[in-house]
Amino acid sequence: MINIKENEKLSIMNHSCAHLLAQAVKHLYPEAKFWVGPVVEEGFYYDIDLNGKTLTEEDIPAIEHEMKKIAKDGKRIVRHELSKDEALEMFKEDMYKLDLISRMDENDTVISCYTQGDFTDLCRGPHVETVKELKNFKLLKISGAYWKGDAKNHMLQRIYGICFETSEELEAHLQELEEAKDRDHRKIGKNLDIFMTHDLVGKGMPLWLPNGAIVRKELENYIYEKERKLDYKHVYTPCVGTVDLYKTSGHWDHYKENMFPKMQVDDEEFVLRPMNCPHHMLVYANDLHSYRDLPIRIGEFAADFRYEASGAVKGLERVRCMCQNDAHLFVRPDQIGEEFKKVVALILDVYKDFGIKDYKFRLSLRDPEDKEKYFDDDNMWNEAENKLREVLNEFGLEYFEAIGEAAFYGPKLDVEVKPAVGPEVTLSTCQLDFLLPRRFELTYVDNEGKKLTPVVIHRAILGTFDRFTAFILEETKGLLPLWLSPIQINIIPVNNEYHLEYAENLFNKLKDLGIRVELDDRNEKLGYKMRESVMKKIPYSIIIGNKEVESNTVSYRKCMSDETTNISKEDFINKITEEIKNKAN
Repeated sequence: MINIKENEKLSIMNHSCAHLLAQAVKHLYPEAKFWVGPVVEEGFYYDIDLNGKTLTEEDIPAIEHEMKKIAKDGKRIVRHELSKDEALEMFKEDMYKLDLISRMDENDTVISCYTQGDFTDLCRGPHVETVKELKNFKLLKISGAYWKGDAKNHMLQRIYGICFETSEELEAHLQELEEAKDRDHRKIGKNLDIFMTHDLVGKGMPLWLPNGAIVRKELENYIYEKERKLDYKHVYTPCVGTVDLYKTSGHWDHYKENMFPKMQVDDEEFVLRPMNCPHHMLVYANDLHSYRDLPIRIGEFAADFRYEASGAVKGLERVRCMCQNDAHLFVRPDQIGEEFKKVVALILDVYKDFGIKDYKFRLSLRDPEDKEKYFDDDNMWNEAENKLREVLNEFGLEYFEAIGEAAFYGPKLDVEVKPAVGPEVTLSTCQLDFLLPRRFELTYVDNEGKKLTPVVIHRAILGTFDRFTAFILEETKGLLPLWLSPIQINIIPVNNEYHLEYAENLFNKLKDLGIRVELDDRNEKLGYKMRESVMKKIPYSIIIGNKEVESNTVSYRKCMSDETTNISKEDFINKITEEIKNKAN
């Protein structure tokens, strides 16, 4: 999906269209006053004060109709330059424009505004030549927005829209938006009873429902087995830590604004942990280690808590409470390359299993000029960054570098995945860290009896189970692969009087094999039950009628398919168990 802000022509068009929107609103609601109307990635919006009136989606057609009338009239958009005093006089009846003007730099002796017909707006520009160029637009939604984004201020009406050069581009984009709605994991999660949210629990704190708990547990089992085979040792650690723990790690100085407030308990100050590395440092320090013991791989499925602005939280994708597929590898310097390769290989193996093909690698580096965000040790950073480049080049991976995206303690390799809709998301990450082992005074004894400091590789393969689940739901539109689906098979007897006993026997057989199966024995029509099975995105529906009972067979239909296949009961069970075992997509 296109980013309007990154396209200069579309950016100018959308900003101009924000003025067209404001002019139309002014025609329809003469009392309207306007705050700001910027271009955003998704198009544009304008924040409007309607003197207490609240707009709804039903008001959009009338506003669009007025915008089209103005565009058809074709007035030129003319720039005017004013002094600050002239601007203050021109907008003296408008508290919003006066606020903007008063906060402009005193060195800006010239202020610009733009006029189109009977409408003039304060603006830096630039704009298109005439409103006639703005005929391919669509208003998308209306919401509320606090003035200046401050909840202490009054609420304004925010109208969103988008504009393109051609009707074909607009139509294609609107189709993309419809596709995005169908794939929105929040909608899918609600329909399939995966998760819920509630204000009593708090924003960004999702509740995993029984179906969602199954998906998450299957993901945990999946990655646990892969890590176990690679000699990871899994631990459980508390989801709180003392302030002193995070002062030792450095997170208190570099990450405090992203943490929940501290809590006083007796004579200790605690915080909800935002990450697990400090805990894992102490797990490592619990024993003495020889160079022969390394690498030591400590893994955990850990609940972490991070502050996200309430406006940024989104379903399972952006949350305040998350569960990370986290691990820390404690290695000797000569093991960095090999261990890093193994992490990358694991990432690629997982992506293959889930059919993830459209991704790229980003080498996230520090900004050497930023001494506040990043720990100030040039030698450490140069060594860590050069080591990562060396490994990536040796591995033959294509990557691009991003300055200023590193963690405060070291560079990292992020994997950016292109989802079916929307912008790229970071799923997996692997970070190289020379700093934290020093701060926690971690050591191992080398072959000469000297105490040396290990290097730590931080890595998360699935990232968080929350975001990964959101990603998979949107990729599959909720039709998860059989092994991951909360309900794998739905058995539907045609007539309970004649077919229920056979259906129950099959149900019990499948359940005993560990297959997640349900029996729909309601007195409803077959077509109704089949449609509901499709709506619930159950991978296989089994129909039991006279033929199946008499021949000891099953007739099954895959979700979203009209084809029905009849096979023996034993062959079907073998087929299903094999598909689950192989984790077929």
